[in-house]
Amino acid sequence: MTETMSNTVITSEHLAKAMTYTQYRELIDTLLAENKTTGTNHSEAMVEYTRMNAQRMRRVEKTTVLDNELVDLMLSVQNKMIWVILTEAWCGDAAQTVPALVKIADASPLIEVKLLLRDENPEVMDAYLTNGGRSIPKLIVLDADTLEEIGTWGPRPEPAQQLFMDLKAQEAPYKEFVEKLHGWYGKDRSQTLLQEFKSLIRDWARLQSPEEQPMERF
Repeated sequence: MTETMSNTVITSEHLAKAMTYTQYRELIDTLLAENKTTGTNHSEAMVEYTRMNAQRMRRVEKTTVLDNELVDLMLSVQNKMIWVILTEAWCGDAAQTVPALVKIADASPLIEVKLLLRDENPEVMDAYLTNGGRSIPKLIVLDADTLEEIGTWGPRPEPAQQLFMDLKAQEAPYKEFVEKLHGWYGKDRSQTLLQEFKSLIRDWARLQSPEEQPMERF
């Protein structure tokens, strides 16, 4: 567990204005009906990114399946947590990962998910930069009672982040960036993210010991 940095960064006021995943999806649908997206840039390109991302989210929602090991792990979590996710509707990486993050969290009755828009919360985003950039999505895990930071994740699964860094170093054209990165997500089908979270949950959570767990779960 880290220092109590998040006590001064993410406050109860932030959480009060945060959205559930359902509210986030409804917001995106409402904005798209008006040819808009989140944030202030409602250009045709940004709206089209958002429209593609809505399709990506629907696909990830359908194809992400937690295996028994991860389900059992989430059911053994004993401490209440709040998972705060910084995101935007136009962000392709967010579309590919946020639905899977929510599905993992939903497997535990003790984890609550709150979504904050990056550009409406710069003070939070700037406390969680990646290599100096405002990369999203960014997950910040908090103790539900104290709002003390437990851990973070993001903006991408490790292989996708390495691919991103390699393409950036090669100064790859934007089209190649998009094709290769989303190609990776399409082939991976959230499996790397799910595996990463098996390790992270063991670091973040207080888990019920095997002898305390019921023989069967319904």
